[in-house]
Amino acid sequence: MTSIRARSRALYSKPKSVDDESSRLQRYISALQVNPGRGSADLMPTPTRNSGLPFRRGGFRSLCEALDYAAHGETGLNFFDARGRMIGRLPYADLRTRAQRFARCLIGAGIARGERLVIVADTWPGFCVAFFGAQYAGVLPVPVAVPVGLGAKQSYIRQLRRQILAAGAIAVVAPDDLAEFAVTAAEGTWARFAGPMSLFEAMPEAAGELRPFGAGDRCYIQYSSGSTREPLGVDIRQDQLMANIDGSIARQQLDADDSGVSWLPLYHDMGLIGFVLAPMCAQRSVDLLAPRDFARRPMQWLSLISRRRATVTYSPTFGYDLVARRARQQLPEGIDLSCLKLAGIGADMIQPAVLRRFADAFAICGFDSRAFMPSYGMAEVCVGLSFGRRFSGFRTDLRDGREFVSCGQAMDGHRLQIRGDSGFALGEGSIGRIFAEGPSVMPGYFLKTEETAQVLKDGWLDTGDLGYWRDGELVVTGRAKDLIIVNGRNIWAQDIEWAVEGLPRLRRGDACAFSVSAEEREEVVVLVQGEPPDAADQDELVARVHQVVRESAAVDCRVVLIARRPGLPLTSSGKLSRVRARANYLAGLGAGLADGQ
Repeated sequence: MTSIRARSRALYSKPKSVDDESSRLQRYISALQVNPGRGSADLMPTPTRNSGLPFRRGGFRSLCEALDYAAHGETGLNFFDARGRMIGRLPYADLRTRAQRFARCLIGAGIARGERLVIVADTWPGFCVAFFGAQYAGVLPVPVAVPVGLGAKQSYIRQLRRQILAAGAIAVVAPDDLAEFAVTAAEGTWARFAGPMSLFEAMPEAAGELRPFGAGDRCYIQYSSGSTREPLGVDIRQDQLMANIDGSIARQQLDADDSGVSWLPLYHDMGLIGFVLAPMCAQRSVDLLAPRDFARRPMQWLSLISRRRATVTYSPTFGYDLVARRARQQLPEGIDLSCLKLAGIGADMIQPAVLRRFADAFAICGFDSRAFMPSYGMAEVCVGLSFGRRFSGFRTDLRDGREFVSCGQAMDGHRLQIRGDSGFALGEGSIGRIFAEGPSVMPGYFLKTEETAQVLKDGWLDTGDLGYWRDGELVVTGRAKDLIIVNGRNIWAQDIEWAVEGLPRLRRGDACAFSVSAEEREEVVVLVQGEPPDAADQDELVARVHQVVRESAAVDCRVVLIARRPGLPLTSSGKLSRVRARANYLAGLGAGLADGQ
C-alpha cells in the first residue's frame, strides 16, 4: 500500500532546480504580501464580548479544557492582511470543531500519543487548527519559523531539518506554498508524513475516543528564537503553561471588555502564548497581522488597534521605534489610540528614549503613555515572568550614565534572585545574574540533559541575564554573554549599537558590537550595515563610528562596513544574533565593504 509520505512526495515533489525553488518562494511571499483578492467584505470579525458565556480569567488545567469552555462563546481569532482587510476568522467554537476533526485524522494515521508534529507556524488559521488538533490527539506540536526572506531557502530547509531531527518528529505540516520545503526537509528523518493541511485532512478519521492532553502531560516544544546549529527545544508542560497564563492574566488585569491586536510571529513565545493561547484561556478576541505584513506596512498595526478599538497589544522595542519613525514622515489620518490600555514591551532590551518618542508621536492620536507595561520573560518560563503595573507607565533608573527601565515584580508564586559570582543572593542595587524559580519554570530542554543541567539546579533557572533590584522591582541590564570587558571595564554592546545607529543614514538594527581576543587583549569590533557608499563616504562613516564609540563608551574599536544584503544575522524572531555575527567575523564570512580598522 502506498504510504502517505510517498503520496506527499508525489504531490509535492522536491524542486528540480535552485531557480524553481527560488521562484516558488518568491510566489509564496508575494502571494502573502500583495493579493488584492484575499480580503472579503462578507467576513464579520468575532465580537469583543461573549453574550452569554461567563468571563473566566483562566483557572483551567489544560489547553483542551480551556478551549472546551471558550467554544461555548462567540469570541475568537481574526486574520488581517497588510492593507487591513479581513482575510479569515476563527471563532473558538469553530476552532474546537476543526481541531477535533484534525485530531481524529492524526489518530487515524497511526500517529501515537506523545509523538511529535512539526507545524510551520505562519499566521494563518491552519496553524491554530493543527496546534490544537495535536492537543486533542495527544500528539506533541512543535511550532517552527517560516522563511524570513528571499534567498534563505536552502538555509531554511537545513534549519527545518535540524528541528525535525531534534524533535524526532513523525509528521510535518506546512502552508500549501511551503509544503515542498517541508517534504524536502523531512527526507532522511523519522518523519512519515509531510505536506499541507489538506494532506492530513484527507486521512481517514479515527472512530474512537479522542485522547487530549491533561494537566500532568506535556503541551508543546518551543524552540528558542536563536536555535540554529544545535536546536534547543523548551519542554513546555500543561501545568507549567497554565500557571504562566493565569499569572499573566492576573498581572495584566484582563477583563471582559479587553481585546487584542498583534503582529508577533506565532512561532515566538510572546506571539503564541500572548496572543493565541492566553486570550483563548480568557475567552478574548484577538486580531492577527502577519509579521511580514507589519514589516511592509507598520502603521497597519496601529490602524487595526484604532479601527477595532483594541485595548491590548505587545511589541519588542523595535516595533515601537519603527512606527514612531514612520510617523515622522507621515502620520495617517483617523488613527485613535485612546482605546489602548495596555501597550506591553518585552523580548529585547527596553529603550526608554524609544518609548518617549512613540508617546510623543502618537499623543495627538490619543495615546496615553500610562498604557506602557514593561515586562521580562523568556521561553524557559513559557513567556512572561515579571510585569509592571497596568496603566502605570514605565519607570526608569539612571546608573553609570545609562537609563534602564524597571520590569516590575515577579508574578505570584514565582521568585527572582540576583546572584553574584559566589552564587549568593545580592541586595538592592548590586548587579548580578538573574535566577528564577516557580511553577512556570521549564522541567528542561527536550532530550537535552546536559544543556538542562547547565541552566537548572535545585529548581532555579539561570536566565543568563544580568540585572539588579531598585525599590523592590527588577531592572534588567542585558545578556551576560553580550557584556564586553575591556581593561576591567564593563561595556554593554547595546550602548555602542544604539549610539552608532543614531548616525545619519543608519537605522535601528544596522550595528552589531562584540569583542574578540587580539594580541592578549580584548578588541571591540563594530559591524555596520548599509547601502554600498563610495570610497569617500566610507571613510567618513568609519570616522564617525570611531568618534561616536569613543564618546559613548570611551573605547577604541575596529569598524567593518557590510552590505545590507545579506546583512547582519538575525534570529527567527528578527532579533540581532551577536553570537552568529561574531562567529561569521572570526570565520571571515560576509566580507565587509570596508575594514576601517
